[in-house]
Amino acid sequence: MASQQVLATRVVLAPLTRSRSYGNVPQPHAILYYSQRTSKGGLLISEATGVSDTAQGYPDTPGIWTKEQVEAWKPIVNAVHAKGGIFICQIWHVGRVSNSGFQPNGQAPVSSTDKPLTPQTCCKERMMEAGFDGVEIHGAHGYLIEQFLKDQVNDRTDQYGGSLENRCRFALDIVEAVVNEIGADKVGIRFSPFSDYMESGDSNPKELGLYLANALNNYEILYCHMFEPREKIECPHSLVPMRKAFNGTFIDTGGFDREEGNKAVAEGRADLIAFGRWFLANPDLPKRFELNAPLNKYNRDTFYTSDPVLGYTDYPFLDSSA
Repeated sequence: MASQQVLATRVVLAPLTRSRSYGNVPQPHAILYYSQRTSKGGLLISEATGVSDTAQGYPDTPGIWTKEQVEAWKPIVNAVHAKGGIFICQIWHVGRVSNSGFQPNGQAPVSSTDKPLTPQTCCKERMMEAGFDGVEIHGAHGYLIEQFLKDQVNDRTDQYGGSLENRCRFALDIVEAVVNEIGADKVGIRFSPFSDYMESGDSNPKELGLYLANALNNYEILYCHMFEPREKIECPHSLVPMRKAFNGTFIDTGGFDREEGNKAVAEGRADLIAFGRWFLANPDLPKRFELNAPLNKYNRDTFYTSDPVLGYTDYPFLDSSA
């Protein structure tokens, strides 16, 4: 069980879309990519992975709703486990961020419209079959769950819209459904209350974040993963109230460097720090942080290209013999 595994580092690989899963199927080159970034006792969170054929909104992002996708994930997960890593699968549905070009039969995307909802999960038979140690529900960055959470997007008039409690209902229904399938000790969730990605802002993000943090305690999930606002100077330590409210492991992310991450942990503002761009460019990031060694610079131009090597598995290690 994920909750019984001991981490050797507080440095976490953040979920990073890389757009190299051709036809929504994870590819063999991902075996090297994830294994490169694995250290014994390290926690890795996968790139966002679609839960259904309606979940997609970007080219070549992976899914886990078919047998072929599950089988393709298995050697990737096995490679992480072989090096002693702990691997969490982040699941998502992009909602209105998609368009008819990504939808089956060219239909309109699903969103937080005023329609009946039944939370759908495929965790038990798919994520666990693929060998993942747990699941992170993607409730951030303007995608489907956040389209329900944020009052600047959600215009529903039923039990999923209007009040703060109603707007949070869908997210918590999903948490409950996933917990019931695989157990609370294998479930995490990511939120970004202060962000307004995809025009998904909220009039009172602090109240929203606090409500969610407190509500999550009812499910005793493994962790809560929250995204810092980009404007840290204007909103310093904005997640501290959520961190204090949530009883489990708290992962903070959003533009941290080594010094800022160490400070956040030392001051009790987070248990773990997730790094994205720096981990992307430095496959041995925990070692480099330990030694306070120089970092490779990341190349934004190759973040989302389809090349299976360039900007993906060709970033050098500190020790070239690694």
